[in-house]
Order: sequence, then structure tokens, then C-alpha cells
Amino acid sequence: MAFTMDRIDRHLLELLQKDGRLTTAELADEVGLSPSPCARRIKRLEEKGIIDSYRVSLSREKVGVAMSVFVEVSLNNHQEVSIDKFEGAIVEMEEVISCHVVSGAYDYLLEVVSPNLMAYEAFTRKLQRLSNVKDIHTHLAIRQVKGNAPLPIYTD
Repeated sequence: MAFTMDRIDRHLLELLQKDGRLTTAELADEVGLSPSPCARRIKRLEEKGIIDSYRVSLSREKVGVAMSVFVEVSLNNHQEVSIDKFEGAIVEMEEVISCHVVSGAYDYLLEVVSPNLMAYEAFTRKLQRLSNVKDIHTHLAIRQVKGNAPLPIYTD
């Protein structure tokens, strides 16, 4: 049987994305339920994998992240073993906060954070040492216009 979300489920998800610290009582009040049915709905959304984690959003400035950089990476070859080795290395690099396989002129788009330019240079040297990396193109983010936005909910 397929899982269908109703208006209340979608409202709960919107509220939790904006503030994951809301209590069940606060959420229940916002969606017009009593706490027990609200808690059951949240539990069901977790069990169905719709809510897959809870996390804290940190102030980049206050934890020493002064730079955000977008890095385009092209690989020398696209054999499975080589791709797996590259992706495994990327997963281990704490500076890389997101990595996407993309179509177009390059193979991957990385979002990298750094405390300063010297640390970013050290990161690029580490990236260049990976045997499968062919080209790296860097785009320094000047200012973020939008970030940490809640996901839109497209299912019924």
C-alpha cells in the first residue's frame, strides 16, 4: 500500500524544516492536533523515511568558515573502479560539504568550505594528487543569496 501524505503531514514537514527544535506540543498546536496524534504522525514520517535525519545549522562565520568555493572537477577516465576511488576520496574530505555528479563540461560539482585562501590551496593540492583528476576549475562564492532553504514537498 502506497503512503500518501495529507495536508497536515505536509504542514508538519514544513514546520520541522524551518525549526527542528519545535516540541510535539508546539507542532500539534500549529497543525490543529493534540500532541499524541501529532507524535504518531511524526513517527510515521520517520518510519517511512520521509524524515531521514535531524541536524543543526551552524553559523559559518562563528565556526571559522570564511570561504565557500564551487569546484568543477573533470576525470581522466570514467571506469567504475576509478569513479569509486575518486568518490571515496571525496567522501573522506571534510572540506567538501556537497558533491554532485553533473552533466555537461565537467563530471562533478563540489561545494568546498575553508577558513582562508591558504587552507583552500592545501585542499586543491590534495584534490590534484588524486590520480583520476584531469581538470579543476574554481569559482569563489562572493555572497550567498539563498541557502538552507526548506525542500518543497511535491507528493500528495
